[in-house]
Amino acid sequence: MFFCDDRVRYRCTFQRPRAPRRSRTLRHRIFPRMNGLGRKLRWLALAGAAVQLLAAVPAGAQQIPMDETGFTAFVAERMRKEVQNLPVVIKGPLTLSIGPLQANLDRVHAFCKANAAGCSGEIGVYIRGTAEAARNKDDLPTRDAIRVVIRTADFMQKASAELGPKAAVPTKPLVEGLVIVPVLDSPRTVRMLNGENRDKLGLSPAQVFDVGIANLRRAVKPLMEVAKPAAPGRFGSLGGDFYQTSRLALVDSWAPLAQAQGGVLLVAVPAADALLYSSEDSAAAIDALRTIARNVMSRSPKPLSDAVLRWTPRGWQVVR
Repeated sequence: MFFCDDRVRYRCTFQRPRAPRRSRTLRHRIFPRMNGLGRKLRWLALAGAAVQLLAAVPAGAQQIPMDETGFTAFVAERMRKEVQNLPVVIKGPLTLSIGPLQANLDRVHAFCKANAAGCSGEIGVYIRGTAEAARNKDDLPTRDAIRVVIRTADFMQKASAELGPKAAVPTKPLVEGLVIVPVLDSPRTVRMLNGENRDKLGLSPAQVFDVGIANLRRAVKPLMEVAKPAAPGRFGSLGGDFYQTSRLALVDSWAPLAQAQGGVLLVAVPAADALLYSSEDSAAAIDALRTIARNVMSRSPKPLSDAVLRWTPRGWQVVR
């Protein structure tokens, strides 16, 4: 049984974007520096403006039933049209089987309930990704295809329960609540690297992460080519690429950005395709960064975490 994760704008674990897009850095200017409550309010005003830029969704949603039974039937019917040669069976509310694979609809359903305007598009992306996974489930793994992604510990616990011991996916702690997860990348799909894949490759769990991190380092552009230092009173963001948040696994690569920001670097990863960073660690700045993260999460089909992390040469630390 295969567990379905999601990717950028509800990319299923197995779907890859049609074409790579250039990473971009978005910096948000705030008002002149202030002290106390006034400064905090300015930061929070910035947070509200940033949310509108980062989380806007298109208008024009079609009528889709939002009760679990109706939603499941709606997605199942569209899935049948997409896969055609595989049986699509409703196993229960928000749960489908597509041939030998299982697809869980809870995340896309939650997204649709909160974001009606973007619902139809996200369902389409989910269906295409799941259908692609079903067609490529027997692809043989290769070492060159290994990458790593960041997921929540809770999400991976649920995935492990769905997959069972034989297909369990190894994880490596990043910080409290977030883990590093190995995946197999191919031109059209990405899927979690489970124990069965690892056995075929003849790798130990530790070797899987070593290979995945090394491959990721070669695959992404150097950080300073895509991330400009955020001056005091500004936020920076990275998006447009599925592996931007994976950069957290490349701890040493953040040193030049931290140095350029006077030694202070705070980040948040509210969604699979959204990474925010700041050069200020005042209480007001931290609150604003956390506020943006929470709002982006509420509008994302693949929310990650509202945790604010501080970079150190030895690794990331959660800011309480």
